[in-house]
Amino acid sequence: MPTIKDNFDRVNKQIVDAVMSCGRKPDTIQLIAVSKRKSVKMIMEGIQAGAKHFGENYIQEAIEKIDVIGKNKICWHFIGHLQSNKAKFAVKYFEYIHTVDTLKLAKSIDKQAKKIDKIQKILVQVNIGKEETKSGTRTEETIELIKQISTFENLSLQGLMCMPPYFSDPEKARIYFKQLGLLKEKIMARKLGNVTMEHLSMGMSNDFKVAIEEGSTMVRVGTSIFGRRD
Repeated sequence: MPTIKDNFDRVNKQIVDAVMSCGRKPDTIQLIAVSKRKSVKMIMEGIQAGAKHFGENYIQEAIEKIDVIGKNKICWHFIGHLQSNKAKFAVKYFEYIHTVDTLKLAKSIDKQAKKIDKIQKILVQVNIGKEETKSGTRTEETIELIKQISTFENLSLQGLMCMPPYFSDPEKARIYFKQLGLLKEKIMARKLGNVTMEHLSMGMSNDFKVAIEEGSTMVRVGTSIFGRRD
């Protein structure tokens, strides 16, 4: 059985190969090890393997793990659906929140960040495939939402996140990654305050190579590192 370190090294090599093949540098990609439903022991193995970024989907589960592991040892990313009433926990525990998709949620995060004198890094989640089962703002409403978010002093909007429809053939996801990249360019052209558009959070275990070719800077990989969810 391959170890977490074996898996992590393999995924890292695949990322480097994908990045180099499209003329980019390896340090332009953050590999986020998705550790939802995984134990503290497994996360510690990931840290020992060299993982520096971890993604969690559920607030309560994440709090319990981060309290044991520590907030500052690694960079924590919240990548699950976030309710406004849980914003204070996300702000307290996470460096990045990838899943901001409404003005109400952005307001809540800004308010909670202000209370602890923090500039919270966020990404706006776009429902790029228009799927009813997934969260995210509609593509055509994204620019207006970002214009409104840009006025919040305690938010730093760092980019966009998406989860395209699942395909067994990752090539079929390419069109969605391409659309998110084009949307990022449109937003950058607006030159809005508090908006850097540094990141595209896209690509998971099955399709991260295609996502990298289309400009991803953050890939969220769980299964390929930790194995299937229990």
